[in-house]
Amino acid sequence: MSHVVVLGAGTGGVPAAYELRHQLGAGHQVTLINASERFSFVPSNPWLAVGWREPEEISLPLEGHLGKHDIAFIAQTVTKIDARANRLTLADGEQVHYDYLVITTGPKLAFDEIPGLGPEGGHTQSVCTIEHANQAYKQYQEFLKNPGPIVVGAAQGASCFGPAYEFALILDADLRKRKIRDQVPMTFVTSEPYIGHMGLGGVGDSRGIMESEFRQHHIKWVTNAAIKSVDPGTLHVIQHDDKGQPDGEQDLPFSFAMILPAFKGVDAVAAVEDLCNPRGFVLVDEYQRNPTYRNIYSAGVCIAIPPVEKTPVPTGAPKTGYMIESMVSAIVKNIAADISGQPAESKATWNAICLADMGDTGVAFVALPQIPPRNVTWAKKGKWVHVAKIAFEKYFLRKVRTGSVDPIYERYVLKALGIKRLRD
Repeated sequence: MSHVVVLGAGTGGVPAAYELRHQLGAGHQVTLINASERFSFVPSNPWLAVGWREPEEISLPLEGHLGKHDIAFIAQTVTKIDARANRLTLADGEQVHYDYLVITTGPKLAFDEIPGLGPEGGHTQSVCTIEHANQAYKQYQEFLKNPGPIVVGAAQGASCFGPAYEFALILDADLRKRKIRDQVPMTFVTSEPYIGHMGLGGVGDSRGIMESEFRQHHIKWVTNAAIKSVDPGTLHVIQHDDKGQPDGEQDLPFSFAMILPAFKGVDAVAAVEDLCNPRGFVLVDEYQRNPTYRNIYSAGVCIAIPPVEKTPVPTGAPKTGYMIESMVSAIVKNIAADISGQPAESKATWNAICLADMGDTGVAFVALPQIPPRNVTWAKKGKWVHVAKIAFEKYFLRKVRTGSVDPIYERYVLKALGIKRLRD
């Protein structure tokens, strides 16, 4: 009998646990370890931050649902990974041995790299976690009592730009509904070289679409921006030219600010020798397997992917939902093959598909593959994207409740976009 441990219960980890149980059968043990007792659907955090969702609407307790499928669950932080001994140490000192380890932890949020950034000891908000989004909601309620300037954006080194665009336009929609949008100047600050770059070098006419959206909604922008520091009510920004040289500074006042940080690997993972790159992201081969520790696999935001292109201010490459789903499926098949003595053959499909909500409309981005040149590249706007994202939220939460192994992107999202099943 093999023991497969999945570390991290997010949008990659929970499906990985269910698919492993389905693929491996009762003869093998599957354990899911997560710091929290609950699963939370991170893509809905921007809605939570403006009060369009309640925390319990986008989160679920894990133990009961996993237990129905004979998946062991441990709600603790892993403090150490001994990759050579195949052993994890938990916060309470307990040790867990594994035959295979699947790392789906997500990132560590690098607020500490910019003085004054972040909700914990800093002066800006975040929608990266359900706790941060809930705190942002509370700050937003205070803001509404005395409206003023808003700054939204992504710091240098960030790789996840979609939620920043979503949040800016969701705020715009909410303020319009409250009939106070005219009291709130808005500025979007980003390390991207242009609006709509998304860490992907642009997708179709994403630049034209997003610049047009910002103009229509009276959102100013600052690109090629590196945030120097944040003081209470002021964001200090260094602008750069196309060669990456400093080209002036701006002090942007704000009454409310939400800035996405750069990511790093979580501490226990980053500390393992020869497992990660210098930022702490897990190194994987084409089979999602670490080259040094061949019984360790990884998927999602925590893996090392090089930037799509060099930009004047550093930007990372995003890991979108379809890509993560594809990584998880490849990992499960490759672990099953290894257990049966067969070689790994399954590879993830490195395509980027993103549904970006804009409050009352939305934009779908498709980049096949993620890194140019591409076979397919387009971006389309419509209210149907807003509806599709709501439906996707419901499908995913149902998947967590029921233990479904349906490939959500293949079955629902691609169908909604009018795209046939994607092949490697």
